[in-house]
This record gives sequence, structure tokens and C-alpha cells, in this order.
Amino acid sequence: MILAFLVFAFLAAALHVYIFIMESLTWTRPATWKRFGVASQADAETTRPLAYNQGFYNLFLALGAFIGVGCVAWGAEGSAQAVAGWTLIFSCCGSMLLAAVVLALTGRKYLRAAATQGLLPLLAVVLGLIALAV
Repeated sequence: MILAFLVFAFLAAALHVYIFIMESLTWTRPATWKRFGVASQADAETTRPLAYNQGFYNLFLALGAFIGVGCVAWGAEGSAQAVAGWTLIFSCCGSMLLAAVVLALTGRKYLRAAATQGLLPLLAVVLGLIALAV
């Protein structure tokens, strides 16, 4: 169960790195801003600073999850390193999941994006809780 927990946390982090790339590096490319429902190139230029900042939030959550995965994977069970890793994963994946919930509550048109953003961290959190309970 711990391996599945780590795999889903890793995948959630990888997805958030991809989101960072779109929001912070390729935001003004039509393929990117259209994916986010932005109406025009002018609107993409206007919202670029906001997307840039949001992308870094996603990157920082991903980095925390990656570090957590490494700490759990290479730390001895019950060690301070492993405990820090579990804490990082739950904190970062929990934040990813809560952000997806907020996005879903924003409106029906965001449900697909929220599901995409939230499924992997949800699975990580659930599997981590099961692993701790067993």
C-alpha cells in the first residue's frame, strides 16, 4: 500500500510540474491559453502575470511532494526522515486536493479540470491513510 501511495504522490507531483510549465512558461501560446478557457491572445497577455504566479504555486507543491516521496522511499520506517516525508506528501497532496475542490466549487465548467487536478492527489491521500491504518 505504501508503494501505491508513493506512486500516486509522485504522479500528482509530475502533473503539477506540467501545470507549472503551462501556466508559467507557455501561457501565451494559443494551445495553452485555449486549454484554460482564455478567450483571446490579448486576454492571455493580460492574465499572464497571474498565471505565472499560480504556476509557481503548483511547482512548489510538486517539489514538496517529490521531496516527501524521496524521504519516505529512502528513509527507514519510523525515522525522522520518513515522518517528514509522510508529512510533506500529506501536506502537498492535501493542498492539491483542496485546490481542486475550490476549482470544482467555482462552477460547472471547471469540473473536468478539477477532476484532472484532484484525482491523483486524492488517491495518494486515501492510499496513505489506508497504509497508516494497516
